[in-house]
Amino acid sequence: MNTASSRPVRIGILGAARIAPMALVRPAREVDGVVVAAVAARDQQRAHAFAHKHGIARVHGSYDALLKDPDLDAVYNPLPNSHHKALTIAALQAGKHVLCEKPLAANADDARAMHDAAVAAGRVLMEAFHWRYHPLAQRVVDDAIVHQRLGKLARVRASFAIPLLLPGDIRFRADLAGGALMDTGCYTVNIVRTFCGVAGTSRALVVDEARALLSSPGVDRAFFGKMHTDDGIAVEIECSLMSTNLFSARAVIEGERGRIDVWNPVVPQFFHRLRTRIDGASSSITVPGRASYTHQLEAFRDAVVAGAAFPSTSHDGIANMATIDALYDKAGLPRRHSS
Repeated sequence: MNTASSRPVRIGILGAARIAPMALVRPAREVDGVVVAAVAARDQQRAHAFAHKHGIARVHGSYDALLKDPDLDAVYNPLPNSHHKALTIAALQAGKHVLCEKPLAANADDARAMHDAAVAAGRVLMEAFHWRYHPLAQRVVDDAIVHQRLGKLARVRASFAIPLLLPGDIRFRADLAGGALMDTGCYTVNIVRTFCGVAGTSRALVVDEARALLSSPGVDRAFFGKMHTDDGIAVEIECSLMSTNLFSARAVIEGERGRIDVWNPVVPQFFHRLRTRIDGASSSITVPGRASYTHQLEAFRDAVVAGAAFPSTSHDGIANMATIDALYDKAGLPRRHSS
């Protein structure tokens, strides 16, 4: 494992995914002690073009070759959901730490297998819920959970909708573990679990109602769910990949003393607003911070180098996927599966 005085954490990318520049390549230029050192993709021309554009030194001819690269300390896995389990486990078994895109896996059983592999290998496995690393998220957790400024919580809601009007997109493919709940919806599940205080604990959400609008048989383009916690907090999610809104992302927390309303908790670096009304007093602020991806990469580096704690653990990823599985079950849709 690296130490503060040794070489930087060297990361290889599995696939030339569209999210990789924003989620890893650009943040790595801002974070000390991290270098994006290699990339591999099924399409070699695409991999070479990606490496040339982003100044990545090495291109491997296969995913397996990248995983076996002795100069890499870690791997970033932004591949389709169905490919998270096998390649993440292979990376862990090859001695690499892994930053895996959300959702962690296609289902809770796969997430559990990935978690077990990380424990066995003694390596970090972080689920890339970057929103959780922006100071906005911690501010809301502090207000609602740590300091209990709302008093006893009564209701937590989250919504995330985008207009993905490309029916052939991989996020609409059943064989790649697609669907709105797996994409924008996994954020809403993670957000409500975090803001009602069950994230990182053994407590679970109980699903009461769920329904979906389909883009094709078994694949949801929009999803709606109602749940509750063991201490009576009502929880709701709404997500969509075919929305009439250009963008909609919001979380609302209600308690006996007031409410917290968060506009755009997902990517707050672009714009956000935190509004509170507590005991009759109102406020509206923004919370300073850099890009959520930059904060996330710093946390990943610190976990790899120094064993620092972080919120989006593989253990919590199991619980997040278990909630998603239960929502699909209640809606009468099949759980997602790995390739």
